[in-house]
Amino acid sequence: MKKVHIQGRTLAMIGVLVPLLALFVYVAIRSGPLAPVLVTATTVENQSVMPALFGIGTIEARYTYRIGPTFAGRVQQVSVDVGDRVSAGQLLGEMDPVDLDDRIAALEAALKRAEAQVTVAEAQAGDATARMTYAETQAQRYEQLVEARTASAELLDAKRQERAVAETSLASARANLDAVRHEQTRVRSDRDALVKQRANLRLIAPADGLVVSRKAEPGSTVVAGQPVVEIVDPESLWVNVRFDQLSAAGLRADLPAQIVLRSEGGRKLAGRVLRVEPLADSVTEEILAKVAFDSLSGALPPIGELAEVTVTLPALPPGSTLPNACVQRSNGRLGVWLIEGSRLRFASVTTGAQDLGGRIQILDGLQPGDHVVVYSRRMLDHRTRVKVVERLPEGLR
Repeated sequence: MKKVHIQGRTLAMIGVLVPLLALFVYVAIRSGPLAPVLVTATTVENQSVMPALFGIGTIEARYTYRIGPTFAGRVQQVSVDVGDRVSAGQLLGEMDPVDLDDRIAALEAALKRAEAQVTVAEAQAGDATARMTYAETQAQRYEQLVEARTASAELLDAKRQERAVAETSLASARANLDAVRHEQTRVRSDRDALVKQRANLRLIAPADGLVVSRKAEPGSTVVAGQPVVEIVDPESLWVNVRFDQLSAAGLRADLPAQIVLRSEGGRKLAGRVLRVEPLADSVTEEILAKVAFDSLSGALPPIGELAEVTVTLPALPPGSTLPNACVQRSNGRLGVWLIEGSRLRFASVTTGAQDLGGRIQILDGLQPGDHVVVYSRRMLDHRTRVKVVERLPEGLR
């Protein structure tokens, strides 16, 4: 009886443990560490990739004019305000002339005095010329009389002496005339220089434009070259864009671009690459380019605003392509997990260009129609069992 009782308990325990063991094995295989890894998969497709570059830049004006005085002074008035449209030749402001008007008046008086001195010197030179002509005539006449023995040699010597004195007076009068003429030229030059300085006190717009800044207010003292008003040509706005050097292959002038302004709810504007700068930024490893707007309608975007620029590169010939999420790095090799029946194989690949939609060229290592893993629930290896699903549960990618 005791033996039968022990066997009954053993059988009862076995009856309980076997289902539990079977349940454990089932759970381990279905959802435990032995369960297949959930993955999503895609097929290698033969299609063309249209690569594009994405960069961020700032809106700038190609032509900026900073108008200020050519010498130090005090601002007397500023006639325009920020946001005003101005025309070429329009008065923008004026500097205080201080004593320039008085100095110009003094030089005007000095110029008139110099002109009078020139008139006097010219008259003196004319008188000296007449005396010289007369003395020359007399000397020649007495030479003829001496030859005819009708005049004495002493009279001829006197006439020759008078001619020499007249020559000296004429030279002195001409030298004096040259001196007063030079003085007249000097005074006129000084007067003209001050007049030009006086004209430079008027701040004139060099071209049509838009006032973007007032750098100084009336009463402020500025130095030579310091701008008082800054204007830009609103038709010359462009975007100074930075592109990563690693992805900038193929960037060149005249490529179409799309400009997205951040301040206007993502408004998209058409543009074109105007030029690629010959100097790159070696610190940030970026290439600089200027992207011009095809047209600007409505309100102008603020200068200095950030803009997102997408440059469309020429389409590439059709070839094997995949979502870039398929490409992984394992043991230092770049490749994809290739699904071959129920097994996995890591296939090394050589990648090419990619577009902003996430598709990348596969130059070597795969053929169209190959089945590869896109996302997986956890890390994979060649022994991993996988189960392909349409999409992974939320949070398992």
